Amino acid sequence: MSKRILVIGAGFAGMWSALAAARLLDQVGRSDVEIALIAPVPELHVRPRLYEHDPEAMKVPLLDIFAATGVRFIQGMVETIDVEKQEVGIIGLGADTALRSLGYDRLVLAAGSRLNRPPIPGLHDHTFNVDQIDEAVRLNAHLRSLKERPASARRNTVVVAGAGFTGIETASEMPARLRGILGEDAEVNVVMVERNGEVGPDLGPGPRPLIVQALGEMGITWKLGSGVSAVDADGVRLENGERIEADTVIWTAGARASGLTAQIPGERDAYGRLHVDRSLAVKGVPNVFASGDCAYAATDDEGNHATMSCQHAMNLGRASGHNAAADVVGQERLPYSQPDYVTCVDLGPWGAVYTEGWEREVKLSGALGKAKKTVINTDWIYPPKSLDRSEILAQSDPARIVVA
Repeated sequence: MSKRILVIGAGFAGMWSALAAARLLDQVGRSDVEIALIAPVPELHVRPRLYEHDPEAMKVPLLDIFAATGVRFIQGMVETIDVEKQEVGIIGLGADTALRSLGYDRLVLAAGSRLNRPPIPGLHDHTFNVDQIDEAVRLNAHLRSLKERPASARRNTVVVAGAGFTGIETASEMPARLRGILGEDAEVNVVMVERNGEVGPDLGPGPRPLIVQALGEMGITWKLGSGVSAVDADGVRLENGERIEADTVIWTAGARASGLTAQIPGERDAYGRLHVDRSLAVKGVPNVFASGDCAYAATDDEGNHATMSCQHAMNLGRASGHNAAADVVGQERLPYSQPDYVTCVDLGPWGAVYTEGWEREVKLSGALGKAKKTVINTDWIYPPKSLDRSEILAQSDPARIVVA
């Protein structure tokens, strides 16, 4: 009887998990193991680029890649995971929405993460975000519609809630984008709101001076030490009572792992990520691996853990898929290791700041940093461009560490 490796999710981790599993099965000559991947659509959504001006273009079709490597794509949404029965419940999309079950021998949970939306009054009804393609498209349509409104300070003001990585990149796009819509002479006001006491609280002191310089030169301002307490159609109120009138409020404050992690009886961190061992197997749960934003995974022996980023998701995916397949065919698992770490923060027309190491030592900035960011965003993080099976499988090697 054939066995099945089941991957949930077609993001960076899910895609590379399936391809890495196919690589190992190809190496050992096993054609009796099915690799199946479940996702709503057979596309990789290039989520790190959704702050840019054309989110509709940030998706890459995957069916041909899956066909070339023998990965079975199942269109649907996973509703339930039963680790005792080793099966998942899937709701189909389209006409057939009946719940059906699918068993597995090894499961890779790579369902990604979603923007955290705390119960702040008005947050759901009156904010925009760049978390998913449809949401970024909605923001774009709203921004274009501003030119139809009467000129006012409120119309020309954008509040970006959250001054972390995504908040900084989103805010950096706004002045030029607004002037492109409202006119080059328009007085635009982009304000970042952050509960912590620093811009880029998780980025550390290394790149912060350059980031603050860039934001200031673009005319972006910030309010620190007080988060958003309420949002309405006309703006936001901060926890300190201050009011900011704005027709556009963009929420960027953090992400949480897929809710499916709650159905796995394992330990989770504050972001909902499952604790995994060095092979990315969920601790204490047989036959289940977690990957990408669903995994709380050590990257080295120095106490560092993977971030919720495509940089780590790609290599977590390669390792988890390889190890799930290794389990099935009786091969040794390989320990996941990714000691090298970089960040590259896009700062719009000013450029970008590129750092290396967990202490984030600045290596490039301005135009040189922007050139590096462009290569990362348009090349390094994309799926294989060739449909040649051998080339795709070669890129799926877990030893191939891509630092991006």
